[in-house]
Amino acid sequence: MEKLIFFGLVIPILFFVLYLGTRAIMSGVSAKQANQANKDENDTDDNNEESNTDKSLSNELEKLNALRESGVLTQEEFEKAKNKLLNN
Repeated sequence: MEKLIFFGLVIPILFFVLYLGTRAIMSGVSAKQANQANKDENDTDDNNEESNTDKSLSNELEKLNALRESGVLTQEEFEKAKNKLLNN
């Protein structure tokens, strides 16, 4: 009789605890994968933003140089504008 009570109560409780543990582990793994995917996406976005900033900076410097060469800007004005771009 005692064995029947033991197997009737303890075994289902044991399986339930194992089920909850497995579910918690799988939930943690899923969250970790989602977090890694978000991190990779953010890293890609940051790299693209830095690349775009570098391109726009070089484009602005090229425009300033063209204005200086065409005589629209003096050397002093060019230097001031270049320093302003590089410091921001």
